[in-house]
Amino acid sequence: MLLHGFTQTGRLWGPFGEQLRTSRTIIGIDLPGHAGSDSVRADLATTAGLVGEAVQATIGTEHCDLLGYSLGARVALHVATGTKLALNRLIVIGASGGLEDPEQRSLRRQADEGIADALEASGDVDSFIDRWLAGPMFARLSKSAESGERKRNSAAGLASSLRLNGLGTQEPLWERLLALPVPMLALAGTDDARFGAHALRLARLASHGVASLVPGGGHAVHLAQPDHVWRLVSHWLSAV
Repeated sequence: MLLHGFTQTGRLWGPFGEQLRTSRTIIGIDLPGHAGSDSVRADLATTAGLVGEAVQATIGTEHCDLLGYSLGARVALHVATGTKLALNRLIVIGASGGLEDPEQRSLRRQADEGIADALEASGDVDSFIDRWLAGPMFARLSKSAESGERKRNSAAGLASSLRLNGLGTQEPLWERLLALPVPMLALAGTDDARFGAHALRLARLASHGVASLVPGGGHAVHLAQPDHVWRLVSHWLSAV
């Protein structure tokens, strides 16, 4: 099961996703507020439950591996620590266990609310996506290859995702990782220093956690360095 990042869709996994499909059966969904789930409104805990329902509807009671990137990683951590979905392994890319300072969470929520309000007021998804991808976190991505799929999203849907699933809405999950029942691989790019530190902390806390930092990779390291990330993921899945 693959869970995408903010402004993406269940189809936007690039060459990394194509390599993954050569050896595994993939379930890719659009998260609430995105593409085919544009009208769905759900917070992180509710989204985690919806992911569990989607897996059970597709494969029944069989176990699965769960991979989430950024927004999808937030959801994946909620699935792994807050639902009864039968998981084999967990992989997170660009993940955080949450902001521990209540004031920081409040400021982040306010900032996301402002972005959501401006996006809804303009209704201009194309310009919003262009500005989003122009940020330093995505400096290594090919913008033209990604922007078309991202522009399938709507202003209202993306605004709802910011309000309901932004980092400021996430209650800290760090302590829950102490009881994480499945092995976890946490990945981040070396150019994404903040999330690199998060990956190392996630791995330290989880009883069966491993972290790996990809040289020269930014936030969307699986899209910028697909071959390197595929080798790491493939090796880990084979070994664990």
